[in-house]
Amino acid sequence: MANKSLNARRVHPPILIHRRRLLGAGAALAALGLPTLAHSQSGPIRIGQSAPLSGPVAGAFQGPLAGQKLAFDTVNQRGGIAGRPVELVLLDDGYDTARTVENVKLLVERDKVVALTGLGSTAGVAAVLPYLAQTRMPLVGSWTGAHVLRLRPHPTFFTSQASFKDEVEHSLRTLATIHMDTVGVAYQDNAFGELMMPVVETAAKELGVKLVARAPLAVDGSNAVDAAKALAAAKPKAVLMIAVGPSVVGFVKAARASLNVPVYTLSVAASSVAALGDEAHGLAMTQIVPSPWRKVDAMAREFNELAEAAKVPVNYSSYGGYLGAQFLLEALRRASPRVSPDSIIQAIHSIRNWSLGGNMLSFGPDRHHGTAWAEITIVDANGRFRR
Repeated sequence: MANKSLNARRVHPPILIHRRRLLGAGAALAALGLPTLAHSQSGPIRIGQSAPLSGPVAGAFQGPLAGQKLAFDTVNQRGGIAGRPVELVLLDDGYDTARTVENVKLLVERDKVVALTGLGSTAGVAAVLPYLAQTRMPLVGSWTGAHVLRLRPHPTFFTSQASFKDEVEHSLRTLATIHMDTVGVAYQDNAFGELMMPVVETAAKELGVKLVARAPLAVDGSNAVDAAKALAAAKPKAVLMIAVGPSVVGFVKAARASLNVPVYTLSVAASSVAALGDEAHGLAMTQIVPSPWRKVDAMAREFNELAEAAKVPVNYSSYGGYLGAQFLLEALRRASPRVSPDSIIQAIHSIRNWSLGGNMLSFGPDRHHGTAWAEITIVDANGRFRR
């Protein structure tokens, strides 16, 4: 898999076949104010990605990026898709919405990608969805499960994992079932947290869970101690944490000191378990990726073999990245031999009851989000996830 920098220069071969037809299409697009997109049917299949390689949550994305690299490297070593290598053009957005928008436009208009994958932030995805609809550019998987992004049908946005809403509902339903129905919420003080709080409040009301306190968490975790103390004053039976990155580590440590109640969180916090060390013990976490250690599944077996050879840690984060890439690769296979944005969209529409690591996905013209599956895991004393 080749990663190209923001300033990488490209030399494209001249397009000789159907030149008149392409020029006419370009004029029509120009009249609509949209970019002219030309996609070669030879050479690499170019995929675009904007992700936070730097910034406050960069560490949380190392696992998914490593996992997807395993998948892309392996398919290329085996001859690519219909003999064409898959090339990932990866740009850093620093978890900044404006940079995400700029990167996506560069990927589509300069780099002529046939699809995007793995965008890394809720606000970033929200900002580019109108542009993707205009350009008919598929976004095949993203690293945000924000339900608000899925409320309205979108012609080119597809996901292979449950939403954060599905995770929140699963956690609160579990807490209600075990009669831990007075809950405090620690939520990240950014667009992610702000978008999720109405989801938490609605789910709690529907499930009969009382939210006794809410505390915002700084992205860098700098106010974690104060947030934990504020929640402790309300005496909740459990805490639901909606956060990713450094704030997870800071809050879990602070909660151990001042709350002493179970902390439930979402799958995006999985990358923080290693940093927490022994203090991760007992943390409850929803998972939307099948267990990478369940080797009865062929994808899990292959992932473990590849990860061991490449010295990539086997965990939910890296396996999630690997499975996300496998979803994209399946779409490319079905779209071959003439891979284009439109053929990829049609290929995904054709997917029915397809197993992605044991999680069955189904899509269609009116179904762009293939699953709502989630489960609860608990971190044990050895830092392993128990189901």
